[in-house]
Amino acid sequence: MRAADPFAVEDERREGREGTEGDPGAEATAGGGGGGGILRQPKAVWATAGASVVAFMGIGLVDPILPSIAKGLDATASQVSLLFTSYFLITAVAMLVTGFVSSRIGGRRTLLAGLVLVVVFAALSGMSGSVGELVGFRAGWGLGNALFVSTALAVIVGAATGGSTAAILLYESALGLGMACGPLVGAVLGDASWRYPFFGTAALMAIGFLCIAAFLKEQPKPAARTSLLDPLKALGHGGLASVAASAFFYNYAFFTVLAFTPFVLNMSPYRSGAVFFAWGVLLAVFSVLVAPRLQKRYGSLRVLGGSLLLLAVDVVVLGYGDHTTAVVCTVLSGALIGVNNTVFTELALGVSDAPRPVASAGYNFVRWFAAAAAPFLAPKIEEWSNVHTPFVVAGIAAACGAGVVWARRASLVHEAAELKPVHATRDGVAVFAD
Repeated sequence: MRAADPFAVEDERREGREGTEGDPGAEATAGGGGGGGILRQPKAVWATAGASVVAFMGIGLVDPILPSIAKGLDATASQVSLLFTSYFLITAVAMLVTGFVSSRIGGRRTLLAGLVLVVVFAALSGMSGSVGELVGFRAGWGLGNALFVSTALAVIVGAATGGSTAAILLYESALGLGMACGPLVGAVLGDASWRYPFFGTAALMAIGFLCIAAFLKEQPKPAARTSLLDPLKALGHGGLASVAASAFFYNYAFFTVLAFTPFVLNMSPYRSGAVFFAWGVLLAVFSVLVAPRLQKRYGSLRVLGGSLLLLAVDVVVLGYGDHTTAVVCTVLSGALIGVNNTVFTELALGVSDAPRPVASAGYNFVRWFAAAAAPFLAPKIEEWSNVHTPFVVAGIAAACGAGVVWARRASLVHEAAELKPVHATRDGVAVFAD
């Protein structure tokens, strides 16, 4: 018999989590991150996580140098914002291809193919002669990143010790570290020339290619190949569709902060890099250390709903505050984004009965469209109205994300609880053996 209050059901799950024998990640969650589970990993996992750090660096790398790129290529803010739009639009569409490719050539080869594309297109981005060329090369970069990032999560979950929770926290650690270091590297290299950060990323990803080629063995191929439509079919599951819809609204707010705020702050590459480095540090700390503890104490859905509402308030204050307030709110948003990233990832991978790589692809297919839309729409909204309105729209989007979580809370709690033993069994084998 199901409880009438879905949040009460989740409380019961949290209270009994430490005694769950079938979930290899339960101990890590109960311990607030499972230090031993995260740190004691095979070389292949560390190689993949290290390359993931560089892959996520590529997202925030251009943040401090957006004004410099606009000046160097004689482009407007709207034109330069297309660097994010083309990148994430191709990333979103490519999510339908990643499972199709990896189920045919294997996870290792898919990772390496993605890295090759990133190396090539990052280098070409640094040689761009116009903003149109740069936008096009960023699209190719997005394809490579999609192949790598989606497969990297599946590889880490399948190969990591300590269960799925430890693996997800390791992945989020890589995301946070990459997000923190990206703006810093972009600022240091971009102070000399806006082209250098692109060349630097190409070099680092080439090192990642060598590490994965040396340490990662080929993953078992699935018994059944993944079709191009499988991620879309997975979204037919109400729980996964709800998580994806909420994440869509959340990502709009997230990437309004990431892509539009540098123009509002209007700082030098070094200062802008310092702001987003602090932002990334909070993102990493809260995603890995704080989010698991909050989940243990309050439950995933309470934490997610509250964090989304706080993010909505934060971005609106950012838009209406003075320069100092805008800097503080930008940095603080990193903490809220870190919490949201961890909870969303866990929900997306555990709420449906689809294999984790397929569920991840369907979820990312939806949410990355918002990451493509926000950088394009925010400057346009400013042109149509004023500098405050893009942040109001972002705040409304974050609040809508919280609304989806609240409206679908019963489905999210019950379905995740019922499927927990299924995913625990799969994690004990290998994610590519689904």
